Amino acid sequence: MTTFLADTALVFGRYARQTLRSKIQILFGALMPVLYLLLYGPLLTGMPLASRGSSWQVLVPGLLLQLGLFGAAFCGFAIIIEKQHGVVERMRVTPVSRLALLLGRVLRDAALFVFQAVLVILVALAMGLRAPLFGIVLGFAFVAAMAVSLASLSYSLAMRVSTPQSFGPLVNAVNMPAMLLSGLMLPMSLAPGWLNVLSHLMPFRYLVDAVRAAFVGDYGGSTMLYGVLVAAALLAVSVTTGTRLFRKAEA
Repeated sequence: MTTFLADTALVFGRYARQTLRSKIQILFGALMPVLYLLLYGPLLTGMPLASRGSSWQVLVPGLLLQLGLFGAAFCGFAIIIEKQHGVVERMRVTPVSRLALLLGRVLRDAALFVFQAVLVILVALAMGLRAPLFGIVLGFAFVAAMAVSLASLSYSLAMRVSTPQSFGPLVNAVNMPAMLLSGLMLPMSLAPGWLNVLSHLMPFRYLVDAVRAAFVGDYGGSTMLYGVLVAAALLAVSVTTGTRLFRKAEA
């Protein structure tokens, strides 16, 4: 166990240092949610958004999870480039645990997206967001959970494709329905009945609803419970599946 933790920390440190050297990656990752806040958020002011608080308490949770959905899902591009430059091949001959090779990467990604989420929250607070501190912290936890889950699957998928041209369309084919059915921009309770029912098949909806509940101080309801359970299930399934595929691809 000590060796595994040391391996994970080693891989995490390597990729964290790479990220810290790329200030553009850190800042521009939060650019799209900030633009939504500046250009889309004011359009929602004063709209009746069910019982989920102010328009900012509806929009900002969706934008936080948008970081995980769009950012983490495309993390696999990096490993495709590493394969092309022989980095992955050199890592194979080291004694580092294969699971640590995956977890070190996804934990770096989770840390990056949580930091970007903090930047989004700071802008949102300046624009009028009011939410309890504990609810915001819970939002960061859900961002981290989504990032670890999707990055694990993204890396494992990237190990099984050879070019970015093959990887991109596959990710987009999943991301677009996920974005539309999870209610990132507006609660799915505002949708027509059939669309609202269909959205319950999308796991990310439960995470979005849970963060919105946290932002209005509702920590003990069924919405939060379902969100936590789905997030835990996503983590377990994604990391397990990602590890197996990652190991097979490296075998």
